[in-house]
Amino acid sequence: MSTALEQRPTQLSDPVFQAFTLLRIAFVVAPIAFGLDKFAHVLVNWDSYLAPRLDRLIPGTAHQAMYVVGVIEVVAGLVVALRPKYGSLLVAGWLAGIVVNLLLIPGYYDIALRDFGLMLAALTLFRLASAYDSRPLLPR
Repeated sequence: MSTALEQRPTQLSDPVFQAFTLLRIAFVVAPIAFGLDKFAHVLVNWDSYLAPRLDRLIPGTAHQAMYVVGVIEVVAGLVVALRPKYGSLLVAGWLAGIVVNLLLIPGYYDIALRDFGLMLAALTLFRLASAYDSRPLLPR
């Protein structure tokens, strides 16, 4: 028995498909862009976003940790592009980790709240991907 969502057309005029497509594009572009910026530091000095408590636990410097973070974020964006159902869960889990990290840094609570909202959006993409996962990034 199929649900009403599974029977929905994959046309850009369909608001549900529009929501899926917008979230999918956002979670492809943002993780890849932010991941690449971990190497360039054009947007911000990402090293300051690693909680000192976690920096002491992780081998190497905060700067080296950001290289690893950058690779993970690029991979997450690519997984969303190819398989949004699984990629969205990867991004949501990653964002949950970022929220915990930011809650350990006094003064970063506003950014933690923003990333919590992004995590909810990634979970929304997961639910929508239950119906649209096997479809191409943009309809033909």
